[in-house]
Amino acid sequence: VQLQASGGGLVQAGGSLRLSCAASGITFSVYAMSWYGQAPGKQRELVARISSDGTTNYADSVKGRFTISRDNAKNTVYLQMNSLKPEDTAVYYCHAILGVSFHWGQGTLVTVSS
Repeated sequence: VQLQASGGGLVQAGGSLRLSCAASGITFSVYAMSWYGQAPGKQRELVARISSDGTTNYADSVKGRFTISRDNAKNTVYLQMNSLKPEDTAVYYCHAILGVSFHWGQGTLVTVSS
């Protein structure tokens, strides 16, 4: 199983980034997919989640700014990040879960400068 995250980088406050996570080795369409963020010195926290039926959930801190989506034909989940703030700076990890089976991808660093 591999979850390959990409799209991180350095952006100014107010800017946008789109993260992608390409999955292989799993039946992608049946997994709930999530993005977690881990800021320096802090615990990893859920940012956004999309279930297999397309239902989405967001952390309060990103509601209205971030959008999670999935393309089952491409086995890829996306996180569109708009109106970025310095406090969004974190390593973002892709996560796949189905029942008791879960997988983490490697992180992609997002740095938002003020």
